Amino acid sequence: MKNPVKSLREAFQNSLVSGTVASVASTISLSMLGKAELDRSAAPVNGPSQWVWGRHAPYQNRFSLRYTIVGYLIHHAASVFWALWYERLRQRLSVAENTAAVLAPAAVIAAAAYTVDFHLTPQRLTPGFEHRLSKRSLLIVYGTFALGLAATALLKRYPKSEGMPNRKP
Repeated sequence: MKNPVKSLREAFQNSLVSGTVASVASTISLSMLGKAELDRSAAPVNGPSQWVWGRHAPYQNRFSLRYTIVGYLIHHAASVFWALWYERLRQRLSVAENTAAVLAPAAVIAAAAYTVDFHLTPQRLTPGFEHRLSKRSLLIVYGTFALGLAATALLKRYPKSEGMPNRKP
């Protein structure tokens, strides 16, 4: 049986990486969808700053240190939090033999995050970007988040190449 402290430490270390990848990927998605739907790429990223600045924060359209950076930092912290759950779930499952087995726990955690974010959380502590984006876009953001969670595990499945094979002219 694995040492539980070592397992938690390993999951936490892995969550810093998978959570960062998921945070960056979903933030890019938020920005692109904000540009497409609102012609404002920073607007959805400003949403989580409502935790600090109040209900008006999600309606700020421009990039700013106050709203955008704070919004991103909150989103990033939440991403690492959910990544820890993802990494712990992956530890409990058998070694993933295929891509679907890596993506399934990420999809479960993204669905849990969505459920908590929009159905169990007080309005002030929701992500805030739901005020600016369509339901379709929210699905894309959470899907991108799931792919970001799984990305590092997927990349670990492929051996590092020793370089390009030699080609003869």
